[in-house]
Amino acid sequence: MNPIVLWFHKLGSPPYFDRFAARWAPWGHGIGLLMMAVGLYGGLFQVPADYQQGDSFRILYIHVPSAWMSLAVYGAMAFYAAIALIWRIKLCEILAMACAPIGAAFTFITLATGSIWGKPMWGTWWDWDPRLTTELVLLFMYLGVIGLYHAIDDRRAAARAAGLLAIVGVVLLPVIRYSVVWWNSLHQGQTIRMFGESSMDSSMVWPLIWVVLGSKFWFLGSLLARARADNLLRESGKAWVGTLVAPATEARR
Repeated sequence: MNPIVLWFHKLGSPPYFDRFAARWAPWGHGIGLLMMAVGLYGGLFQVPADYQQGDSFRILYIHVPSAWMSLAVYGAMAFYAAIALIWRIKLCEILAMACAPIGAAFTFITLATGSIWGKPMWGTWWDWDPRLTTELVLLFMYLGVIGLYHAIDDRRAAARAAGLLAIVGVVLLPVIRYSVVWWNSLHQGQTIRMFGESSMDSSMVWPLIWVVLGSKFWFLGSLLARARADNLLRESGKAWVGTLVAPATEARR
């Protein structure tokens, strides 16, 4: 068997996944936080002020990575949910449901920073702009997935029901992505591109790249940590979980 395929098969084993997540989740968090710190320091203290927006533009170093991650995490959640529904892979159910709270947090940060940025630019904290409105609907979709997952006692049935809702919500992603193109709105068009030429000055782009990459590593660390916790909860009655708990129990005595 191909070594990569064999590794994926092994990863589906709850004990193997627990060891994998325990090892790599701290690395994801550590690398992510370090990269985001470098990017935020550069964005807040090193790049020049914008010639039109002044220093208020600096909030984009939080707003833009969060907005991109709000869409990317939802896509990942729906992808895992589809695999889980088609092939009944329990690990993918766990990963899909672990994505939801993380994506909801990114979406909330996007909306909060967008409102803060909009006040000096538009003169209001909120406007029913197509981009803002669809992003708010995305937050409700995340909350719906989380609520449905916790409303059903059977974990596997809950994951399948919530996963189906996540898949249905995928249609919202292109609407959010192209809302500034399809409709006239207050929200500015795309000025930053990770690939290709940006209309934003290059001296202002490098901190954004650090924060964007750092947010992805942080997401991976958080995904593994949350999935590991859910995996342990589902497997709590198994002997291999008892071998993990026993040393901690003995240490407290």
